[in-house]
Amino acid sequence: QVQLVESGGGLVQAGGSLRLSCVASGRTFSIDAMGWYLQAPGKQRELVAAINSGGSTNYLDSVKDRFTISRDNAKNTVYLQMNSLKPEDTAVYYCNAAGGMTRFSGRYYYTPGPYWGQGTQVTVSS
Repeated sequence: QVQLVESGGGLVQAGGSLRLSCVASGRTFSIDAMGWYLQAPGKQRELVAAINSGGSTNYLDSVKDRFTISRDNAKNTVYLQMNSLKPEDTAVYYCNAAGGMTRFSGRYYYTPGPYWGQGTQVTVSS
């Protein structure tokens, strides 16, 4: 089993920044790829960004110039640096682990693994 704990959410004004962290514990050796998802009220959960152990990444098109995913393998931690935040970024952000990352036509695609964190709320005010 893998446990994921997110932190770093909060309330920020439009144009501001937040950094989310997700710490993995347990059978972390089983983790290759990890991702961040968001779920806005009344909407389906969608992938924001993902990264594998080699550092290859995948981003939602609407965030790729504003958000950066990174990881510290020694600390079993994945980060999501969110800059130039917009009100439409408001959502609960979830960490996911042990997903699959495949490459097709020069782009990486992430499929979620079985492990989810509890979520952290990000609210961007206008």
